[in-house]
Amino acid sequence: KMKLLLLLLLLAACWPVQDAQSDCLCGVRAVSSYNNMMRIVGGSDAQPGSWPWIVSIQVPWKRGSGHICGGSLISHQWVLTAAHCFINLMRWVGSADPGAQVINIKRVLIHEYYSNLTQRNDIALLELQQPVQCGKYVQMACLPDTSLQVPGLSPCYVGGWGATQEGFLQEAAVNLIDIRTCNSSQWYRGAISSTNVCAGYQQGGIDSCQGDSGGPLVCKDRTGDYYWLVGITSWGKGCGRAQQPGVYTSTQHYYQWILVQMGLLQASQTTAPPYVATSFHKPKPTYSNRPGSCPFPRNKLSEFFTLLQEMLQVIKESEA
Repeated sequence: KMKLLLLLLLLAACWPVQDAQSDCLCGVRAVSSYNNMMRIVGGSDAQPGSWPWIVSIQVPWKRGSGHICGGSLISHQWVLTAAHCFINLMRWVGSADPGAQVINIKRVLIHEYYSNLTQRNDIALLELQQPVQCGKYVQMACLPDTSLQVPGLSPCYVGGWGATQEGFLQEAAVNLIDIRTCNSSQWYRGAISSTNVCAGYQQGGIDSCQGDSGGPLVCKDRTGDYYWLVGITSWGKGCGRAQQPGVYTSTQHYYQWILVQMGLLQASQTTAPPYVATSFHKPKPTYSNRPGSCPFPRNKLSEFFTLLQEMLQVIKESEA
């Protein structure tokens, strides 16, 4: 019975299912889009709750606050975004959706090797002052570990508030573009590194744009009805230009870095500390076996089948 219970728990950890205590989901959309070809640049609005992990990072202005960058909720108290964003005091979860929450930022962790010139290592984490309350319109994104085959995932989407006047969340369906094509002489001429992901269309027209920096690039899983956060909107040339697709920071490449900063994985002695962009001191890492970002899904699945074989062998021997 104990082994059967353990197997059921492992099976539950393999997929993005509901958390009984937090009501949080990983990679699952509460509301589907009505139009799969909406454009961020001059496009239509996304439905409330269609991308429940997307975050609007805002700074105080004279009249309220203003959006500067996007982000993705990856756990109850952590948001993943781009390092080049200028982040101050405020974060707005869910924008004007019915379940929006306003939560202050406790500290900002910028990648220790981020380059403002080349935009390499354009990734940052925001720790929130208090946990997010999950609901229909606020959920978490799933982070892919190194076992996931990202190339070929489809459909993929980007979302954000940039280049819009009304401040409504926009979305666009995009295609992943292989690095070799993106680096060709008619495209970005070798400016794309292995830590990047390109997404868009050869003919242009649909793209992320200014103001969408730090926002999510998500792709649907091949077998399940949930989405992986595969990229962070980083840079590009113009908006929607032909052979100039959006360039994203690969979350898969920085998977271990993310876990280390969140205190879920011990850092190696050769790892440099991240740049802390606030006056808060970086606390010692704390370790948890229950991160909210649904990591290690395929590793858990492998463990499940191993234990399943062991259980079947025990049953077979007991019946002999």
